[in-house]
Amino acid sequence: MRRLRVLTWHVHGSYLYYLTQAPHEFYLPVKPGRPEGYGGRSGSFAWGANVHEVPVEVLAQQPFDVVLFQSRRNYECDQFEVLGAAQRRLPRVYLEHDPPRESPTDTRHPVDDPDVLLVHVTPFNALMWDAGRTPVRVVEHGVVVPDDTTYSGELARGIVVVNDLARRGRRLGRDVFDRVRAHVPLDLAGMDSAALGGLGDLPLRELHARLGRYRFFFNPIRYTSLGLAVCEAMMIGLPILGLATTEMSTAVQSGVNGYVETDLDRLLAHMRRLLADPAEAAELAAGARRIARERFGIGRFAADWSRVLGEVTGCPEGQLVAPDTGCPEDQLIPPIAACPGGQAPEPARRTA
Repeated sequence: MRRLRVLTWHVHGSYLYYLTQAPHEFYLPVKPGRPEGYGGRSGSFAWGANVHEVPVEVLAQQPFDVVLFQSRRNYECDQFEVLGAAQRRLPRVYLEHDPPRESPTDTRHPVDDPDVLLVHVTPFNALMWDAGRTPVRVVEHGVVVPDDTTYSGELARGIVVVNDLARRGRRLGRDVFDRVRAHVPLDLAGMDSAALGGLGDLPLRELHARLGRYRFFFNPIRYTSLGLAVCEAMMIGLPILGLATTEMSTAVQSGVNGYVETDLDRLLAHMRRLLADPAEAAELAAGARRIARERFGIGRFAADWSRVLGEVTGCPEGQLVAPDTGCPEDQLIPPIAACPGGQAPEPARRTA
């Protein structure tokens, strides 16, 4: 038995880190200077031995089993600039991280191809995008936090984790954050958070270690996918407070693992009550841990991705196995439709 060789790009570091917990080999193209999308094993993540960097100058000669696009640029530009013709005929998956921006209900997805599998990270995103003839699957988030991270709620403050909030405006809730911070004590973490008096871009392990001390986690975002930081905070056990929009409206059950509202005054009332009542916060914390383990466990996430990869490569559970087990390596054919320009080439056997 051997594991699938997945070519993808470094687009969202945290998501890529969790994706690589799946039992496959991931190959990341890198360019000199490591521009956007070509950062490889960068960041403060504890990358596993199954994550490999490949210089773009030799990328076209490498054998892969599946190509995983993670951005419009990957799909519309990068594949034609850095991949060979045979690689562009491999089974292909497009991972869509965001809901539609132009119109929340009437935007066609840039992928319009029955030979590509479109994967959404939330059911809300899948509901809102018009995928046309492109087949669609949903793989909800999966996260893992260190075993020694626990919730104490000892700090009578809330914590917000949003990257580049100072410049990303209303969609990410800059105005919501400012209004709430004027009434209740809040700390901010994430890229460039220091610009708003925040804690800065903390390494993931340090961030996880700090989160559990806060009374609650606040997500001010109006319209985007369910943030991984929300899932991580829930897994640690923080009560989650936020806006009842997008997938947040299903991830948070008011009175069970936090509160979501569209009325900021009601949301502020919940925050003030939790700051004054650690016992209620502790009850919500227990609910947050339970729901996170049921919905956002890394084992379920890795298994879902193995099923997706198995579907496009024609091998159950995403594994390439010996011929006597029913999925011969020399018969790797994507089941969705024939690849443009012919069938995917026979994948070379691993030499290491």
